[in-house]
Formats: sequence, C-alpha cells, structure tokens
Amino acid sequence: MVKNPSHFRRNRFRRDQINRLLPNALTILGLCAGLTAIRFGFEGQWNVAIFLIAGAAVLDTLDGRIARLVGSPSDFGGQLDSLVDSIAFGVAPIITIYLWGLKDVGGAGWAIALMFPVCCVLRLARFNVSIGEESRPAWSHGYFTGIPAPAGAGLLLLPLILSLETDWDWLRSPWFIGPWTLIIALLMISRLPTWSFKRLKIPAKYFSASMAALAFFAAAIFTEPLLTLGTLVIVYAISIPISVHSYRQHEKDDRLRTANSDQSPPTD
Repeated sequence: MVKNPSHFRRNRFRRDQINRLLPNALTILGLCAGLTAIRFGFEGQWNVAIFLIAGAAVLDTLDGRIARLVGSPSDFGGQLDSLVDSIAFGVAPIITIYLWGLKDVGGAGWAIALMFPVCCVLRLARFNVSIGEESRPAWSHGYFTGIPAPAGAGLLLLPLILSLETDWDWLRSPWFIGPWTLIIALLMISRLPTWSFKRLKIPAKYFSASMAALAFFAAAIFTEPLLTLGTLVIVYAISIPISVHSYRQHEKDDRLRTANSDQSPPTD
C-alpha cells in the first residue's frame, strides 16, 4: 500500500518544527536558569546560584551544537542566544557577586558592578557583528576576540567558588572583588584572542580517551562539584596566555607564507 505523499509532507513539517524548536527551547531554559540564580543569590544560597549559572553555560554550549547537528541554525536563534547570554552571564553572576561581596561598599560597589554587564553586552554585540566576516583566515574562526560571556561569568564567580571551599576571608573583601570584577569586565571587551572550544573536534582515535575523561569529569562533578568547577575555571584562565601565543604563532606563519609567495619567481 502506497502512503499518501501529503502524509510524508506532514511528518517532515513536524520534524522540521521540532528541529527548530529544540535549540531555542534549550536557550530559553538557560535564561530561566540565569534568572533563577538571581533569586537564590538574594536568598544567600550561593551554591545553588553558582550551579544554575553553570547549568546555563552547559545549555549555551548545547543549543548551538544541536542547531548545527539538526541543520536548523537561524538568525533568530543567534540573536536569541545573545540576548539570553547577556542576562545569564552578564546580569546573573554580577548580581550574585554584588550581593556576596560588593553591596556593603554602597554606590562605589554598584558602579563597579555595572561595568560587568555593560562590557558583557558590548562583547556580545561585537561578536554578532563579526559573524560571517569573510576576510578572516579560516584558522582564526577557532578563536574568540576577548573572553566569551560564559567564561567571563565563571572567572567572575571564581572568588566565590574558592571561598566556599576554603577559609580565605580576603576573597570576599571589596578591595579584591572590585578590581577583580573590573579586570574580568575588561577582558571580555579586550582584543585578546582566546580559544573557541565550541568548535573543538575530537579525532576518532581519541574517542575512547575522551569518553574516559568525560566519565572522570562526571564523577568529579558529582562528588566535589564546587572544587571541580573551580578547577575548570582556573584551567581556562591558564589557557588564555597559551591561546594568545598560539594565535600569534598562526599570524607569524601566515606572514611567512605571504612573504615566501611574494618572493617566489613567476612561472611561465
């Protein structure tokens, strides 16, 4: 029995709708996670606020990958993602940090806190404008300009994470939190090249090792969640100067190739 062609069209239409809906649904879940983190920050439940912002970062990674996997990336999804990032990684973490370590400073603490979401929004706007630039070499698409918003949120929350795992009271001092907040804000709008781990592709020969590493990370996050998150953020911070060196090396290689091609004699 031959099925009606309209049946196939309806099934394909439903599948396409689901493919478009799923990435955007994950993005909205990230927004809800960020906003809920603010609520728990007001209640002083720092652990919950941290994990909600970390969850928003995971969802931010998944939505883009799933959109590309199912073949449904769109301009709407890209704009929605940036709007959500400005709240989940610009507003939620700084409200948490302000309530934890800056609110007792008064107006100066709030002025410092304002710098973080402002720089986050500027960084996201610059990223949106740079998408689709054809003049960049192919290798440069593996790098961000400045640290991305989720990484900025993680670095901003690092003193809070470490303070919950240690007895270092100086981490909560406004004299430390204030300059730290400004440094991270400026890093987001800086021109420093940082690795784009969203484009990371694992070769097939390392698949088994990657699965083992993922299992180890899952075990660590369930047994020592704060310590694992803190370690992850510190490792990222260490990677920044390494990524800068890698980018500069790529630029040097490009210049050498261009110079060699200009010096090569013409062929008949």
